[in-house]
Amino acid sequence: MTIRRFSSRTERLDRSFLAEHLKGARAYRRIAGYFTSSLFEVAGEWLSDIPEIRIVCNADLSPEDLQVAKIRETRLLGRWNEQAIEADALLNRDRYRQLHAFLTTRGPAIRVAPNTVCGFLHGKAGVIERADGRKVGFIGSLNETRQGWQAHYEILWEDDSPEGIAWIEAEFEHLWQAAKPLPEAVTQEVGRRACRIEIPLDETVAPEEVAPAALAESPLYREGLSLQPWQQGFIVECLNHYREYQAVRLLLADEVGLGKTLSLGTAAVALCLLAEKERRRQKPVVIFAPATLIEQWQTEMVDKLGVRCGRWDSLGKVWLDPEARPVSPKGAEQIGRCPFRIGILSTGLLIQPTQEREFLGNLTFELLVLDEAHKARTRQGLGKNAGAPNELLKFMRSAAGRARHVLLGTATPIQTRAEDLWDLMGILHQGEGRFVLGEDLGLWHRPDRVIPLLTGRERVTDEELGWALLRSPLPPVSSSEEGAFRRLIHTIRLELAISPHRYGAHVPVVHLPRDVREDLEDVLHREVEGAFFFQRHNPIVRHTVLRKRRTLEAKALLPRIGVNVHPDRRLSRDLSSFSALFAGKALRTDEAFDTAYEAAEAFSRRLGQQGQGKGFMRNLLRQRICSSCAAGLATAERMLAGYAEHEIQEEREDDLAVQTEAERSELQALVEPLYHLVEDPKFKAIRHYLIVEGWIDYGCIIFSQYYDTAAWVAKKLADLFPQARIGLYAGADKSGLYYGEEVVKIEREALKRLVAEREVRLMVATDAACEGLNLQTLGTLINVDLPWNPTRLEQRIGRIKRWGQIRESVDMLNLVYQGTVDETIYERLSERMRDRYDLLGALPDTIKDEWIEDIEQLGEEMDRYIEARWQATGFDIRYNATLEPGEDSWRSCAKVFARRDLDNLMRQGW
Repeated sequence: MTIRRFSSRTERLDRSFLAEHLKGARAYRRIAGYFTSSLFEVAGEWLSDIPEIRIVCNADLSPEDLQVAKIRETRLLGRWNEQAIEADALLNRDRYRQLHAFLTTRGPAIRVAPNTVCGFLHGKAGVIERADGRKVGFIGSLNETRQGWQAHYEILWEDDSPEGIAWIEAEFEHLWQAAKPLPEAVTQEVGRRACRIEIPLDETVAPEEVAPAALAESPLYREGLSLQPWQQGFIVECLNHYREYQAVRLLLADEVGLGKTLSLGTAAVALCLLAEKERRRQKPVVIFAPATLIEQWQTEMVDKLGVRCGRWDSLGKVWLDPEARPVSPKGAEQIGRCPFRIGILSTGLLIQPTQEREFLGNLTFELLVLDEAHKARTRQGLGKNAGAPNELLKFMRSAAGRARHVLLGTATPIQTRAEDLWDLMGILHQGEGRFVLGEDLGLWHRPDRVIPLLTGRERVTDEELGWALLRSPLPPVSSSEEGAFRRLIHTIRLELAISPHRYGAHVPVVHLPRDVREDLEDVLHREVEGAFFFQRHNPIVRHTVLRKRRTLEAKALLPRIGVNVHPDRRLSRDLSSFSALFAGKALRTDEAFDTAYEAAEAFSRRLGQQGQGKGFMRNLLRQRICSSCAAGLATAERMLAGYAEHEIQEEREDDLAVQTEAERSELQALVEPLYHLVEDPKFKAIRHYLIVEGWIDYGCIIFSQYYDTAAWVAKKLADLFPQARIGLYAGADKSGLYYGEEVVKIEREALKRLVAEREVRLMVATDAACEGLNLQTLGTLINVDLPWNPTRLEQRIGRIKRWGQIRESVDMLNLVYQGTVDETIYERLSERMRDRYDLLGALPDTIKDEWIEDIEQLGEEMDRYIEARWQATGFDIRYNATLEPGEDSWRSCAKVFARRDLDNLMRQGW
């Protein structure tokens, strides 16, 4: 029993120690430090023959991260990918191949330990059981890497005493039991790097390989995240359309919170690349979205896909880059000269007679994307314009006729009013999309005739009617996986000599061959999963992709996490404090606030009387003060100082400035009482829930739709918790990190990392920046204000209600002032939040101004959406089969486009 000392100053440790003991050894147990790609680079040849190997590594993970396999995988991959991939994969290919071979055969031999158990694994040690059964222990400074064994200055002590070996083994077993297996996704990434090849953008690859080649090393995947199976399924559907029709015409109607922005954005990138491969003349790729969403779109594209897009500033008449910097000359005519491949524009430009709309009307498009597409519709009611297309629908019909590909997105339940769906189908049908609904006088252009067939209220068994519905548009064989249907379509096309890229048959049913007519009669009478033939096979299902949250939860593709909605007396820890704060579901207010709010109401009425109050601007000040006293005060003070107040709403944006002394008087009447307000009731409530209700222990995200409110809350939290790090997550360059009395500007990505690492437990965010924000490490949410858009509330709760959330139920607090319009809206919303697992999915996407004025209509409209949500559709049969969880083949894509080439392409303007 001796102790031997080794130093790399005098000898090579891999030769003097490692080779001597590992050759022919029975077992190797090792505390190895960080898990890196160079693990086993030196000892690999000896380790391959050792029967028992167990190695515990450090991965800088918290115990909460280790509890959930999905988040463990994400964090490890994110850490792994922090360094540049390109040079590393090229220079260390052999190392990756060796490590991958070991992991695929001996993967369970490696575990990762949380940082709370070991912090940084500075203590390196191991035990080797030699071929003769003798054990050797060692302790030293070196990692299990080539640098550790061969390059760095390291020292090592060898100890073969029983007590020394027992001590090392006890330390090892403690760490081993606290550790978790290395995720399979890490092994997958090691294998991908072992085979990684960069290919030029013009290299011939199959269409289905384009999106993975572009995304495998995007920020999304480098963070350890990935497209979800249903998002990948949408891209596959796009590529199927590209292959079958040469033009993609699809409506994405997934329920709220399923990531349609990322789905549509990925499709846009894939179609840009396919156009490049065809060497087509570069035509504009345009994404139209409501004004409130265009910054979110731009942020999502660059933060998740690494694709820089231009955003049109409607007021400045200039293109902005993702950092909100002007990148074009000024002028309405510049809208046709976006300096990026993809331009993002507000739909507000299209509903008014703007110069930009005129310029856009002269462009042809490679791709048109319309988000919130349900806003393009025919006018309802009984007036002279009833049944006429609104301005957005009129523009989209025209533009779609000049576009090759058209993608529409909506999260509104499309079965609310089935006829509305034909407005969107009519857009897809324009120009190159004549295959969508078939010949102009065909039955599929008549919703009154075919809706009963889609809903199953009527069944087609008549041969002549069945043929009329099937022959125009005649679907491709590949449009269904149903065997009998595929055989029928194949036979029809063969017998009638109809080429694959023609979508109509013009012979009467009596001229069909007898066997075809018999097959047609057979399929018309066949039911599948209780659905009739034309419920399963129709143009609407073929060109609409719809997946439901409940289905995804049932397939374990989404976590089923409940939401406890507050304020609720039954859930409060301190009823006395709760009662002092709340009257029912609204915050108690004092005379100062009530006086200020009445002044805001008077200001709104004054605008209406003087002609400024038409449309959304009338509500500007009322919504600001409903957000917070700070926002109301800041808005009024800026306007009194002579500044125009900029407001963005769903379909437009505008400036509002004081124009009369009467307006100035109303603003002063609002400002004066707010100066004397002791404390905003909303911050009293935030303090109560964080401290008294204990929400700070779970971590909390606090949302507002206004930056003024978000910045005010962040500053107040920094004063309340001087030792805590407070994050402010906002658009452009407004994000910050508060610590005590100091605040620094910080990039959004850095803030997200601090939250993921649990170094920031209190985050304040604006809606404009929340898209793509993953906050599953936080367990509670506070809505400081109530957007008149339940979709926004769903997106907010979706930030924490996702994979990696360790709480079975999360808590959400909604704050509204007593006696305000927000209280009225929230009363109606909360009455309908019956399902704690699906609070808002059945509600309309936007609460309209006219509903606010008629409280009964508000309730009736909400109930209409809820009832329609549960009507059966024919979409489940078609798309649910593609949702089975499986290996993410995109993550393992080794043939990739160089990020620089992709970036250069996306910087090529129109």
